[in-house]
Amino acid sequence: MKHPLNFATTAFAALLLTASATAQQQEAKADGKAFAESLRGEAQQAAQQQPNAATLPNYDRNAVRGLETLAEDPDRIESNAATAASGHQGYRAMRDSLANRARFDPSEIEDVIARSLAINEAPLDYTSGMAISGDQGSCVPLPPGSGSAGTFTATCNTGTRIDQSAGQCAVPLLATVSQLPQYHYLCNRFGDFNGSGEPECAGFDGYSCRVTGRRDTCLQWSSSGGPPWCSEPGDPITELTCDEEVPGQTPYMVTTATRVTTTPDESQCSGFADNGDCTLDTEICTDADPQTRIVNGVPVTRPCWEWQRSYACTAREAATDCSDIESQGTCRFLREECLTDEVPCETWERIYECPLPETDSTRQYVCDGDVYCIDGSCETIERTANDEFKDAAVALHAMDEARGQFDPNTLTLFRGTRNTCSSKVFGVLNCCKGKGFPLIPGISLLVALGCDREEVLLHQRDAQGLCAYVGTYCSDKFLGVCLTKKKVYCCFESKLSRILQEQGRKQLPKPWDKPKEEQCEGFTLEEFARLDLSRMDFSEVYAEFTDAARLPDELETSVLIQQKIADYYARGGQ
Repeated sequence: MKHPLNFATTAFAALLLTASATAQQQEAKADGKAFAESLRGEAQQAAQQQPNAATLPNYDRNAVRGLETLAEDPDRIESNAATAASGHQGYRAMRDSLANRARFDPSEIEDVIARSLAINEAPLDYTSGMAISGDQGSCVPLPPGSGSAGTFTATCNTGTRIDQSAGQCAVPLLATVSQLPQYHYLCNRFGDFNGSGEPECAGFDGYSCRVTGRRDTCLQWSSSGGPPWCSEPGDPITELTCDEEVPGQTPYMVTTATRVTTTPDESQCSGFADNGDCTLDTEICTDADPQTRIVNGVPVTRPCWEWQRSYACTAREAATDCSDIESQGTCRFLREECLTDEVPCETWERIYECPLPETDSTRQYVCDGDVYCIDGSCETIERTANDEFKDAAVALHAMDEARGQFDPNTLTLFRGTRNTCSSKVFGVLNCCKGKGFPLIPGISLLVALGCDREEVLLHQRDAQGLCAYVGTYCSDKFLGVCLTKKKVYCCFESKLSRILQEQGRKQLPKPWDKPKEEQCEGFTLEEFARLDLSRMDFSEVYAEFTDAARLPDELETSVLIQQKIADYYARGGQ
């Protein structure tokens, strides 16, 4: 049970706390009302005034004008972005990474995995056979095939490189207001011949004076009962206003004139204007609102108050991109050709013949598990390669190609198709590498980087050995320096057709035409009849017939078996 005194004390304290809280709420309410009343006038005044951009926090008029300019000319967004990207460190790093990173063909990775799985399933099939005694035998590798991987044409550039860049600068208009004294004089072109007291106007020549009015003069006044009138007018007196006081002459009045002078401030553009390698591309107004502005209390109206100038600059320097090819040590230099018709030549293309990289083909083995046993007599079959098979296979294939690629309309054989691809001279992205360089998986990636889809397909066909390199010509040049070159190829339906064209043209002789004009015509029947196929090097095709060229000579084996059967029956008297 609570004590009555304690209960009363607690209740009294609660009443005091409630009263205190109520008083604080009323006081806060009164303070808020007073603060709102103090701001009412400013709010009403702001609502009645026009919006002022200068009062907006974090408002940047120049930034808004820049966005307005881009909105009026959206094409400049792409050009400005390309200009900024070419010099951006991150952009260059990304492009260099894409150009230099290692490339792997997915089919090669899949082949390695498939072989590993196959060996894992039956390891003895790939390590050894079974000897005659029943013990584990050994396997003997077959000799390597005589075919080679072939060669490819590699090119590089040397000479002069032109680096093109773009620059922008602002030209604000500076306005100054000054107060200048103006001296006013009167003069007569004949001088004081009639006693007018005015000096001759020729005495003001050479001073900064200008005619601002004329006053009529009268040599004879008449009055015939009315107001006087001029019966003999004289030459008018000229009023002159001069910016400086004329020595020996007394002005009849001196006033003050306000002069406004506007001068474009080109200091930001001096670096481009003084550079002989830079030319003005465009100049646009970027600040024309408002046209009338107050300068030292004087309204000054001009159609534009600031311009933006865009310059295109070029720089010439010696350059070469042949270090990669020359450092390999396996490429043979063939010749050097000028890409332009300029004298002296500014841009050269160096042409090399390089061997195709050797591919790690699966080695083949003959194991001592090939055992023939008859009547307890066992023999191990010795397998040897058939060296004539590859020649027969290539000859048959060549005849089949000739039949399939005969054009009855033109009576020609092995006609090709003309294909071209472009690349920047000394550029990072090269869509024309082709044979001898790894294929980048996915056409969309190269297209996204700037290659044409047809160029990527040409890259793939050339990598497969179906295209013959004809030559290169300059498709875009500037100041005598080649900027973009175009490679020309003749592509065929098979590697054999390409070899026949390349080596057959050397035998006839029938060289390729100029790169701009070559149309990849085929051989006529008379030309094809003159070709000596035995003198041609088909080693590149032989490499594809390696498996067939290593077929065992079963004829010798069958003769051996027949002899053993005959000996068996001879011993048994049958």
